[in-house]
Amino acid sequence: MAILERNDRNHIAQLLLNTPETLNALSDDMLTALQTSLDDIASDDNIRAVVISGAGKAFCAGHNLKEMTAARQSPDQGRAYFKDLFDRCARMMMTIQKIPQPVIAQVHGIATAAGCQLVASCDMAVAAEGTRFGVNGVNIGLFCSTPMVALSRNIPRKKAFEMLTTGGFIEAVEAERLGLINHAVPHEDLEKKTQDLAQTIVQKLTAAVKIGKQAFYDQSEMPIDQAYVYTGDIMVENMMLRDTEEGINAFIEKRDPDWKT
Repeated sequence: MAILERNDRNHIAQLLLNTPETLNALSDDMLTALQTSLDDIASDDNIRAVVISGAGKAFCAGHNLKEMTAARQSPDQGRAYFKDLFDRCARMMMTIQKIPQPVIAQVHGIATAAGCQLVASCDMAVAAEGTRFGVNGVNIGLFCSTPMVALSRNIPRKKAFEMLTTGGFIEAVEAERLGLINHAVPHEDLEKKTQDLAQTIVQKLTAAVKIGKQAFYDQSEMPIDQAYVYTGDIMVENMMLRDTEEGINAFIEKRDPDWKT
């Protein structure tokens, strides 16, 4: 049984974290599997959206603490191991935003520490009502510094700081209100809502979504004047696409576009 299962359907790559016995913890092997799958998806022109979900009763409980403890045989070994672990985790999280396809987290149960970071790193997220989100490493003396990077870019700073310093949880309805997730839905509607969102994206012009996703993250790190210059150039590039011209003509003529890509 694979620890990460990939199932492609209708131009959507479904990635299932499949170690329910560890609450789908981001072990060394899971990080490697996610990185490999995301790299493969990035160059797969047949895939237009990605959904990440978890098997069992939880989405993801963060890093595997037992594995981390076992790896610390000496201070020098521990420092090297932890540096490599967090570097690889950061690379995987950033890859989610760098690949051209939008990535949606389908969340249930809990998403804690690096699991909450995974949700925050995805482009969008749908969660079952009652799902709990936390960056609660502080409860065991480990401040969630790397999860903080993604979390603080999703929700207001004061709320992020409260979660980080108290180790408290928020539930799906509040996570939606704060902007950590897009939708909180009844558990029985979770898969359908996520699939509907992914299918909506699949129907859009792939080239435009690809251009737009990169521009979305690039401009967010720029001063506003530079952002307008940059995105203006992106709009020019987008306008020159054959399929964009076809989309505009189809809208004017009140017909479906005949897109080639």
